[in-house]
Amino acid sequence: MHADIDIDIDTSTWGATHAHDPTVVRGDDGLWYMFSTDAVAGADRVPAGAHVRTSPDLVEWTYRGTALEGVPDQAREWSGASGLWAPEVVRWPTADGARLWHMYYSASTFGSRTSAIGLATATDLAGPWVDRGIVISTSHDRDGYNAIDAAVIVDRAGAPWMLYGSFFGGIHAVELSRETGLRLRDEPGALIARRPQSVDGAIEGAYVLHRDQDDRYVLFVSFDSLVDTYSVRVGVADEITGPYRDHQGRDLTSPPDGEALVTGTKILGGLRFPGGIGLIAPGHNSIFRDGDATFMVHHVRFADDPTRHEAQVRRVHWTASGWPVVSPHPFAGVGTERLTVAAPVAGEWDAVRFAPETSTMVDSRRVRCESAVSCDGDPVSTSLTLRVSDRAHTTDAEDTDAEDVDAEDVVLEAVVFGARDPVAERTVLAFSGIDEHGVVWSGSQAVRS
Repeated sequence: MHADIDIDIDTSTWGATHAHDPTVVRGDDGLWYMFSTDAVAGADRVPAGAHVRTSPDLVEWTYRGTALEGVPDQAREWSGASGLWAPEVVRWPTADGARLWHMYYSASTFGSRTSAIGLATATDLAGPWVDRGIVISTSHDRDGYNAIDAAVIVDRAGAPWMLYGSFFGGIHAVELSRETGLRLRDEPGALIARRPQSVDGAIEGAYVLHRDQDDRYVLFVSFDSLVDTYSVRVGVADEITGPYRDHQGRDLTSPPDGEALVTGTKILGGLRFPGGIGLIAPGHNSIFRDGDATFMVHHVRFADDPTRHEAQVRRVHWTASGWPVVSPHPFAGVGTERLTVAAPVAGEWDAVRFAPETSTMVDSRRVRCESAVSCDGDPVSTSLTLRVSDRAHTTDAEDTDAEDVDAEDVVLEAVVFGARDPVAERTVLAFSGIDEHGVVWSGSQAVRS
């Protein structure tokens, strides 16, 4: 790994800041490795290549420099790229069990379909990485799809597949060779998600997870603009090639007329809780596991200064019917999600509603939760009833206890779990769930001083 930078930037302070398009894997040394695109506000450039950070706990990250330095010759000559985007790193199965890592990197320029996804390999995550050439390339004048944003998944039969694509032509899935990691056939693959030009075709950064419990494939994909309106949407399918459908049964390749904004179950968007930092444009996520726990890593910007951005890790939980939901608070480490004693779920909560047609940041509202369940932080799948009014957020106890004739009840298929509230600096109960309209609500139990 190379940490040399020829501009005046103190990388020791970076941590998880400046990271775009992150993916996380665990090394044989026990450390977590985050690979990403990097950008620094106000700087002319950062070193070209795929960047890497390490962490012992998924919380504190140390910038380590470029894992794959520069833009490999073949990819640079094809695309004209000055840097690499969205490196995807996976442990590759080998016939003799030898260690081998694959890095799929993207080389392109903004607004162009002249792009390439290349492959580099290494026997250790710390490198050295050796370029193996281009896996797939596209031409702006020839192709209607775009070779960027690779993500690799192994299907139920053990065959590797690569997802890729963007605003241009949507998301495709193409099968890879188990022996070489290159495309098994010279074809673009199956179209699995796209958006119409009425919304600028705004889709990219896809990732698919095979969920063994119900033998389904879950597609996580980013809609809208990475600048300010990103959100993470999901759909599920019985086969890796689709069709992927959202909670309401809409096909992610062909939204019904007039439903482009609401197609795709939105599980994470811009949000702000009382006293907290406003977060906007969370997206370009990857999914990874640690034992039985599922995690999402994504990048996000800060509402008070959108030039500032960082990678965040969040817990993913699963409803009883197998839909993923995401913690409203970033992961704060092992041991930070358990209460000392179980607490009742009934009471006041600060909750956000991720309306799919809303692209702006959502401020939480105070709601009441009706439930007979108690929780000590271990995830509990349950039905929750939220008493929701249109009043502005308040922390006044008498006001929130007053009868509100404008309130309505919202019933959620939900998961209640523990999370660390970054404002209160303590473990609280949180929830995330889906209502009958396919809209996700996410909340944090109200903390009174």
